[in-house]
Amino acid sequence: MDGIRLPAAWNRMFEPRPITEYDLSALEAVTAIPGAESLAYCYQCGKCTGVCPVETAGGDYSPRKVFRRTQLGASLFDSPDLWLCTTCRNCLRVCPKQVDMISIMPAVREQAVAEGKAPAELLDAFEKTARYGNPLGEPARKRADWVKEAGVPVPVMSRHQAPVDVLWFVECYPSYHPRGRDASVALARVLHALGVDFGILGPEEKCAGDSQRMAGESGLFEMLAEHNIRMLSKYQFNTLLVTDPHAFNAFRHEYPKLGGSWPVQHYTQYLAARVGELRFTKPLPYRVTFHDPCYLGRHNGEYEAPRTLLNAIPGLELVEMGRCRENSYCCGGGGGGMWLDSFTSDRLRLRLSERRVLEALEYGAEILAVTCPYEVSRFEDAVKNTGNAGRLAVMDIAELLAQAMDLVRARV
Repeated sequence: MDGIRLPAAWNRMFEPRPITEYDLSALEAVTAIPGAESLAYCYQCGKCTGVCPVETAGGDYSPRKVFRRTQLGASLFDSPDLWLCTTCRNCLRVCPKQVDMISIMPAVREQAVAEGKAPAELLDAFEKTARYGNPLGEPARKRADWVKEAGVPVPVMSRHQAPVDVLWFVECYPSYHPRGRDASVALARVLHALGVDFGILGPEEKCAGDSQRMAGESGLFEMLAEHNIRMLSKYQFNTLLVTDPHAFNAFRHEYPKLGGSWPVQHYTQYLAARVGELRFTKPLPYRVTFHDPCYLGRHNGEYEAPRTLLNAIPGLELVEMGRCRENSYCCGGGGGGMWLDSFTSDRLRLRLSERRVLEALEYGAEILAVTCPYEVSRFEDAVKNTGNAGRLAVMDIAELLAQAMDLVRARV
């Protein structure tokens, strides 16, 4: 090669250069926030992209992309990316570097909320929760109105004035939303049929606040938690029963930090332990698939209790979707997504709930069974939006149990 002269431009290509390609100030603004440090750990392997429900629903989003864009100087505080994460936890499950979006997103969102940068529909849910104790904007006095439909005694603790074995924390959507109320009526009848000594807080209950916390309103969460802890501490009970996996997550992991610690069970766990006592009189000859809620499954490791109940129902055929258990899909309601449908639908080719409904139909299901109050309304809307009305019913497991016990009118 002696005597060969390379063009000067070629020589410049191989000259050492100072590392000045990136302005890391946008990334450092995120990683300086307590709880958001792990964003800097990302080394772009892309494993999160394959399991992120937002990415697979046609969104231009994944934790890998969040890191890369921030590394290149885009402000996460001003980016739509900040509000697309549903905190489903599937990325953390596969991440070899433990980039923890479940910690990162709420921490960054909290600062964005403080600066007034959150989407208007999310701020509206926050305001209603602060004013009324629920994100639907319903008055507290109506929180126990669903009890009138139950047809069985449902004691409200302030009037009951006696200890109970089980205090049932009903939550907002099961108290106010029409389909949530259906599930509450069904569960009340199942508990009564089992002879459970239970009561509810009724108007003394406020939203558990976990979704608001994950959406960036930790102050609102603390206010709600302190109220609920005060109310619960007035009464004697052995088990705190919850309908909502998000409330389950809060009572297991967050309320104890504020002084509220009780033995807590999701209703499927409580009933699965007593499955032998359930008296089924009506076979349900349906092909059913089950959607694992992110906050019951990946966040809290409960996969068996719902399946134990479904498998106990005579005549029912349980078929698993490809994405189930640890790798289950997401309905899109977590992390504040329940109140961001307009925001997210403008940035996705298909809503997450719509993608999941189509998947259930691909497996030949007649019923999509759920155990989270967010999911009944989300999936029923998705069935209609995808033009599949009449092909797939969406039912809470409590409704299926009550139907098989001949305690409620059949929906399918």
